[in-house]
Amino acid sequence: MRRDILVVMLVTLSGAMSLAAQVPGREKPLIVIDGVVQTDRDQPPPGRPGPAQGQEEPFARFFFPPELVMQHQGEIALTDAQRSTLTTAMQQAQSKFIDTQFKLSAEAEKLSRLVQGTSIDEAQALEQVDRILALERDLKRAQTGLLVRIKNTLTPSQQAKLSQLRQPR
Repeated sequence: MRRDILVVMLVTLSGAMSLAAQVPGREKPLIVIDGVVQTDRDQPPPGRPGPAQGQEEPFARFFFPPELVMQHQGEIALTDAQRSTLTTAMQQAQSKFIDTQFKLSAEAEKLSRLVQGTSIDEAQALEQVDRILALERDLKRAQTGLLVRIKNTLTPSQQAKLSQLRQPR
């Protein structure tokens, strides 16, 4: 039961960086990725390669996502103390992610309303973009903090084993 809850929590964590703000009357949700409002999740912001093009986060190879640790906890001999530390870290991060997601969606909706007219107040629009960028920064910081806590909880041998397990076979 506890493992099922963690799996659901991790699915939510993995989607934390792709946040949608539904605008009334639109068929597709607006999405803010790195401060750029988009209407299609599959398209990266202009000038930015997306995951569909084989790109990953720049430092991803140095970290271990929570789902990887959970999937292989037996193989890496994760201790009860480590499991408890990781569970607490993930619960704290999840709380931060949800709170920030709601704020980000609201701010993206405000930006969407600001830019829909034929004439846009540039100062207002840029202020709103700054609010969105600050929230995105908070999300990335929280995500990175979680990944650092996970890595610091694992022993060097557990990290080596996880690095082997994530390699394509």
